[in-house]
Amino acid sequence: MLQSFIHYGIHFGLPLVVAFLFFRSNWKMAYLIMIATMLIDLDHLLATPLFDPERCSVNFHPLHTYYAMVVYVGFLFFKKTRILGIGLVIHIIADATDCWMMTV
Repeated sequence: MLQSFIHYGIHFGLPLVVAFLFFRSNWKMAYLIMIATMLIDLDHLLATPLFDPERCSVNFHPLHTYYAMVVYVGFLFFKKTRILGIGLVIHIIADATDCWMMTV
């Protein structure tokens, strides 16, 4: 239960805090863009079995690979993709935290 609270807290709470602190004039749009980055979880549909509670998504699903993460970090360096990049990096942080919590 704590693991789920932390995982979804990072997914939904951290983008809200970042949007409000750093994009105050347009925080609602920034938050929605960051929340929309959860669409990268559609790559979970390619897995067999579809859901495995013991599986770490980091470096397993195509949009959660280290190569994809390099692209997400690259988005941070360009103003037009920065909010998207922040959302994607937060998403990976949430998933990585989840993976770490499965091992402790």
